[in-house]
Parts: sequence; C-alpha cells; structure tokens
Amino acid sequence: MLALQTQNLNKIFHKGKSNEFVALSDISLSIKKGSCTLLKGSSGSGKTTLISILAGLTKPTSGSYICLEENVSHWSEKFLTQFRREHIGIVFQHFNLIQGLTVEQNIILPLLPLNYSIKKMESMSKEAATLAHISHKLNQKIDTLSGGELQRTAIARALIRKPAILFADEPTSHLDRKNAVEVFEVFEKLKENGQTIILTTHDEWLKNHSIIDNVIELNDGKLVENK
Repeated sequence: MLALQTQNLNKIFHKGKSNEFVALSDISLSIKKGSCTLLKGSSGSGKTTLISILAGLTKPTSGSYICLEENVSHWSEKFLTQFRREHIGIVFQHFNLIQGLTVEQNIILPLLPLNYSIKKMESMSKEAATLAHISHKLNQKIDTLSGGELQRTAIARALIRKPAILFADEPTSHLDRKNAVEVFEVFEKLKENGQTIILTTHDEWLKNHSIIDNVIELNDGKLVENK
C-alpha cells in the first residue's frame, strides 16, 4: 500500500516571466506506508520545494500527486489545508516553537482551533510527548531546553493529531551527534509503530542508518537517485 505517489511532477516559479525558475522537473516517485524515506540533495537541489508539495504546503505547477489515495494535485487551498491538518505532521528545521510557553503548551498548539476540552488536549499532549520521549519536561518552559529536547518537543507537536505521514526537515541540523542519535531513536520507535516518515538531511551518516528504507536524491530539480 502506497502512502504517496507522484507522476511527472513539476514546479515552476514565476512561470512565463523573465525570471522563470524550474525548481522541479518530471519527478515520479512512490513511497510505501510504514516506510522511512530519506530525501537528500545539496542546497538548491529542489528537495525543500518537493517536501513542501508532498506535505501539502504548496501546489505543483503540473503533474500528479496522490497522497493517501487522494489526488490532491490541484485542490483548492481550503481543502489542501484541511487535508494537511488531518493527515500530515511536520517537524520544521528551525522548530517553530513559541518562546515563553511550556513544552505542553507548544505541543497542544495544533489542537487549539478544534475546541477540544482542556482535559482532552492534556491527554493527547501526554501521549504525543511519551512517543517523543519528552514527557518528563511537559511543564518546563522551552527556553530552558537543550537542542535535542527542543527537537523532541517539535516532534511531539507534529504527532499530536496522529498524522498518517510525518515529515521532518533537517531534524539533526542543529544537533550534535549524541542528540542526533537520540532523536533517531524516536524515529525508530515511531517506525516500529507503523508510522510513515519522510526526512530531509545533509548528514551523510544518516544515509546508511538502519531506519532508512529508501533514498531519494535530487540535483538541479531532477531525480538522480531513487532506491
């Protein structure tokens, strides 16, 4: 069973203008449910644009994108946003946590538009924090956390709505090797539980990590490796 599939996916910025830029060209790939995929490439390779499309943050210029058996390629922003909220979890490269709030308060942020009771939100935050190995810091303000703890908080926030697919953009870029290994222990546990994970990274040592099922590499907006 596939989690997602693209066919001849293209993304062109400023199309038809003098500064037209082809960010992605004819990208065709498929990712199985429950797998962990490493998306790699140098700066400017197109991987950030691709992950933005796969995560439902932007739309392709042309081509097909089927996610969880839905062809979301050209959905309106309204429907795409709703789909993303229900099925997609995103761990941003720079965490995007709010200073001055506690770990728990940051984790429950995606639930606030849903009008859940405080009790339900607290229960869901504890469950997500346990998965991300950060439950012991729930009442601590994030200003006091280490880099690894901030990353695990960001992972817990992405998991709180139990997404079908988890995207993590450069999840080890701000971490030393020890903390990076600890974060990947979280991903290992998630994968054991059947979570579909898509990562981007510059860290070469991660390419051979046991959690990785397949590697997709981009260069100048084109697919150069898919195995």
